[in-house]
Amino acid sequence: MQALTHELLTLADTTALIQAGKACCIAADEALLRRLPRGNWIGGTIPYFMAHQGGTCSRDQLFVAELATEGGGRPTVRCYDRHSLRNVCLDSPDHGFSVMVLPAFSAVHEAFAQEAPDYPDMYMKPLVGWIAGVHLDDIGRATPQVIDGSSGELLRDAAVVMHIPLPPQWAAHVDIINLFVPGSGPELRFPQGGFSGGDCLIGGQPGNLHDWLVAQRVDTRLPLVADYHGAMVNVSIKALDPAQRKVEFYAPVFADVPYRVAEPVGDYARAFEVASLHSQVPGELVFCCNCILNYAYGNLQGRRTGAMVGPMTFGEIGYQLLNQTMVHLSLVPA
Repeated sequence: MQALTHELLTLADTTALIQAGKACCIAADEALLRRLPRGNWIGGTIPYFMAHQGGTCSRDQLFVAELATEGGGRPTVRCYDRHSLRNVCLDSPDHGFSVMVLPAFSAVHEAFAQEAPDYPDMYMKPLVGWIAGVHLDDIGRATPQVIDGSSGELLRDAAVVMHIPLPPQWAAHVDIINLFVPGSGPELRFPQGGFSGGDCLIGGQPGNLHDWLVAQRVDTRLPLVADYHGAMVNVSIKALDPAQRKVEFYAPVFADVPYRVAEPVGDYARAFEVASLHSQVPGELVFCCNCILNYAYGNLQGRRTGAMVGPMTFGEIGYQLLNQTMVHLSLVPA
């Protein structure tokens, strides 16, 4: 297998890759994405990256992940709105994988977060991706966007997806690094799902999540964690709203699913660094992304994450929407 580009590049080097016909997923500041030529690529806005030299914030470089290897069919780019997105796995190749980029805080982001587990063929075909964001200083002033490189169109409320067929000798392997497990605190159950929660059952008794978190002085850097059929899935806390007595989340909770506040990890930065450095990539790394909360809470600026490099994002996609995780996809012998 030829080596695939997976690194921070200049605008000129990225342009050259696109003009050479490479199929890529590109993460960068909006101004840089607008300057790229049309081609067989997708992308999204974000200025934070895991680079070979360490965690980096840059508005002058682009992170380029070359997705296609020789011998497979031609990758295709498609755009989906919140209604057509349910077909994303049906459109995925029978032997291959798909990479998706969604704009944060959009209707299509919300639809995917809440409905993806019920999409046809979900979990049957490898699906990875990330949620486009903005510089943290620009939240409320700039809008996350994705881009269809084949048309050059920037989109604020649509998903861009590249479907990548693989040659028969290779298969896609998806893995997730998650530091968190449910803690020993009371079980939390919500009467309805969504991106916020207030009144709920706490240890089987009626209560209010906001009031309980405040009274217990819970570290809100810790996510809520649920066991989804053996996989630990995080729901990260975005903000506390004392006026509404609600808690805002970065991903939705689901009704009647038992959650617990995560077990503290001690030295967050060190724990994440160790987990990253010791995670084994079983083959050729093709795609990787990491959560912006890991970057912020783990003080990853300038700190290396081993072979794992890619954009730091407002959410990760490992089949469904994830928070405070690292997702990577590699190619292994079929």
